[in-house]
Amino acid sequence: MTTLAPVALHPEAGAVPEEVRWIVAGTPLPAPGTVVEAPGDLGALIADGTLVEVRVLPGCVVTRAASAADWRQCGARVRAAVAAAVAEPERWRMEATGSADDEALADAVRRLVAGDVGDYVRSHGGAIDLAGVRHGVVTVCLRGACHGCPASEFTLRMRVERRLREECPALVSLVAQ
Repeated sequence: MTTLAPVALHPEAGAVPEEVRWIVAGTPLPAPGTVVEAPGDLGALIADGTLVEVRVLPGCVVTRAASAADWRQCGARVRAAVAAAVAEPERWRMEATGSADDEALADAVRRLVAGDVGDYVRSHGGAIDLAGVRHGVVTVCLRGACHGCPASEFTLRMRVERRLREECPALVSLVAQ
């Protein structure tokens, strides 16, 4: 009998209180998408409605409970279920996602940069340009006064990333070139 090494999971708050992102280190995941069927207890948690949505994104599994209060009762069980299911990526069945989520992210970035976030950045002599979106990772270029500014990281996280996460749960990360 083969013993599998434990899967390293790190929980992060999701875009909404009902959501937890399980960052998976050093273990291959199924292809990105919405989980239709998962092995073991993770599949049971989906089937019984404890988890209303499970998505795989690059480097993480996103789980959504019916309400934020549910995490007190099911958090440990979900963690164990995700860890066990990740060890069997071939048994996951996915509903493919990708380009539609990336396009929605790109549209959201364009709206933010054209709107109040862009106005704020321009008022300080800077600019943010969308460089691209791939598998939920948004890449932007900082120009003008933003390029090299010590406060640009704060602006990216608190004004751009926070708003993107509210609007687009498919956001994996925001990267500045």
